[in-house]
Amino acid sequence: MRSFRGAECDTDHYLVIAKVMESLAEGKQAVQRLERHRFNLSRLNELEVRKEYQIEITNRFAALENLNEDEDVNKIWVNIKHNIQTSAKESPGMHEWKQHKPWFDEKCLGFLDQRKRSKMQWAQDPRQSNVDNLNSVRREVCRHFRNKKKEYLRAKIEELEANS
Repeated sequence: MRSFRGAECDTDHYLVIAKVMESLAEGKQAVQRLERHRFNLSRLNELEVRKEYQIEITNRFAALENLNEDEDVNKIWVNIKHNIQTSAKESPGMHEWKQHKPWFDEKCLGFLDQRKRSKMQWAQDPRQSNVDNLNSVRREVCRHFRNKKKEYLRAKIEELEANS
């Protein structure tokens, strides 16, 4: 921002010029959705997997060589991309995601579902009874998660003490 005091515009105000820069943030959900489907490229270091992948790629591209040259470039690119992705899914496979919370189990998943259902019920009908229900479910879920974490950490500490 900058003000120009010397600009004469027949008023007691000063001319102000500002440059506005806007940046669009990408949502976290979109980023997570993109990262969910990663190929396990580290398996390509294994000789057998690499040879299997090379054979699959050559077979798939041999079928693409018979295409007409009159076809649209975008269609050809979609076919190439699809062939590479399907070959990568079959031979190296998909990247296995690590579970970051070892204390999280099926019971915790049930609590999350219960919280989601009560939140949807509140969103559809925001009466005071639904608000109270949502708050009580939230408290119960947080209490359960907190206790599960404490149990896990306690067990981990006991294991470390026993091993030391």
